[in-house]
Amino acid sequence: MSEYMQGGVIADDDLDFSAPRQRERAHEAVGARAAVKSPALNIAIGVSAVVTVIGLVLWAMQLSGGMVQTAMRNLDSWGLYITGFMFFVGLSAGGLIISSVPKAFGIAGFGGISKVAVFSSIACTVCAIGLVVVDMGQPFRVWALFVYSNMGSPLMWDIIVLATYLILSCVYLWAQLRAERGQMSAVALRVISVVALVCAVLVHSVTAWIFGLQQGHEMWHTALLAPWFVSSALVCGTALVMAVVIGLRAAGYLALDQANVVKLAKLLGAFVLVDLYFFGCDLLTEAFPGGAGAEVVAMLVSGPLAPFFWVEVVGCAACAVICLTPSLRRNGLLVAASLLAIAGIFCKRVQLLVGGFQIANLDLPFAMNSMSVTNWEGTLTEAYAGMVYWPTPLEFGVTLGVVALGCLIFFLGLKFLPLRPSDQ
Repeated sequence: MSEYMQGGVIADDDLDFSAPRQRERAHEAVGARAAVKSPALNIAIGVSAVVTVIGLVLWAMQLSGGMVQTAMRNLDSWGLYITGFMFFVGLSAGGLIISSVPKAFGIAGFGGISKVAVFSSIACTVCAIGLVVVDMGQPFRVWALFVYSNMGSPLMWDIIVLATYLILSCVYLWAQLRAERGQMSAVALRVISVVALVCAVLVHSVTAWIFGLQQGHEMWHTALLAPWFVSSALVCGTALVMAVVIGLRAAGYLALDQANVVKLAKLLGAFVLVDLYFFGCDLLTEAFPGGAGAEVVAMLVSGPLAPFFWVEVVGCAACAVICLTPSLRRNGLLVAASLLAIAGIFCKRVQLLVGGFQIANLDLPFAMNSMSVTNWEGTLTEAYAGMVYWPTPLEFGVTLGVVALGCLIFFLGLKFLPLRPSDQ
């Protein structure tokens, strides 16, 4: 058993196995070596690279023609790009939390998934930063952001925390690799894990404050937004990690006990229930008679944002049922539950961002009031009909290119980095 452990096959797992189980893990290790050379991984890398290039071409079109090519206007100054930014920050923070919490508190982890979880966090952070860059209109504005920065602005706080978060995620992955080789002490790794955990919570809290400090928007101006963002990050981050590790185990890349998958499923079910509880608290507060909140709830439940609302509620409820029912914890259903949770949190981000522009706490002259023109291309009746935003095909294409870049980074990591529980 000692030679087998020294080989690093169970580097992140403290469980003891019998001889038959050792042979099973050895066979899985052979499968993992084959998975690196699998044509499917090379195809995934190639497809991601092609889509990334297409996204770059579309971004060049956006740069040459201007942001007028998007559906964003003064009434909806943020759109799909910032929605995707919020979503991918949540995916990245959740993955890092799942990886860092066991090491930070010295508790049992989830098998050999730590490095995969951290690297998925890195890929999602790259997507989040990329979406901020394309939303700024010109890449040179990133330079101007730092040269002429206003340190009193929460937007600047978010940029700094996000950059720090990406660097820290890379350092954390590097630390885990050194610890596996015996070149870093357990105490040093634990310290880095604690710092990574704090930064993961902080990056989402700062993002929430950007919205929560906007007093002119009904759906944003609430102190509940920061814990709500963190709970959503835990949901979609855990869901992403579980879906990824199940897929990698099926491909022979990871050797992971089903007991660890069940632990992830239970954790995901608990996170989903907490997130739905926060959502319910917010809805009940908003729906209280006599305020503008009732209009918000009506817009979500039966108005233009109702499809996103019901996808989130029904999808997350179904995810909780699957994850918390022992007889339903089969890998196929668990992957479906993970995808439902991820889709639900994305719909939640859409509701928050788009809905926040629909109902203003304050009438802004020449920007948002009862006489605002919301559809200048329509008839006189349609001009004042509504303010609901929908992305243009260009926005969808650029966003898909950024997502493909994150996938490309992740697949390259699977191919060239030692992300399995050991160097096999």
